[in-house]
Amino acid sequence: MQSESEIVGAVGFASMVVRPGDCLVALGLGDLPIVSTSHLSNLMECATLAALGEFLDNGESTRLVKLEMEIIESVGIGSQIRASATCTDFRSRDISFTCEVHEGDREIARAQMKRAVVERVSFLARTAAQSIVGQSPR
Repeated sequence: MQSESEIVGAVGFASMVVRPGDCLVALGLGDLPIVSTSHLSNLMECATLAALGEFLDNGESTRLVKLEMEIIESVGIGSQIRASATCTDFRSRDISFTCEVHEGDREIARAQMKRAVVERVSFLARTAAQSIVGQSPR
């Protein structure tokens, strides 16, 4: 992983068009044909990964450890939404982001997200071992 001074300020983007299967109705989470909260958080996560792409070393990955999200507006089927994520802090192995989702100029959601850098192989091995013995991974 590169240094804090190189990562803080990095920005990533992601976008999607809301499809019928992305809505609360299709997911069984309500009776409104609006984009689900999980799709908003997934879009923001994609933006954080885009921001980090060039900074991770071979064999490194990240995982979500904290998400605080506020839903401001709703969007329906056919809406084009875009997320941005800006790295605001990097300490030890934790990377913090400020994220936003917009439809045009209209803000749909915002979030504070924290991701932890992990070494891919050892993390997956530890997760598999803990699953076998019935413990949750850290």
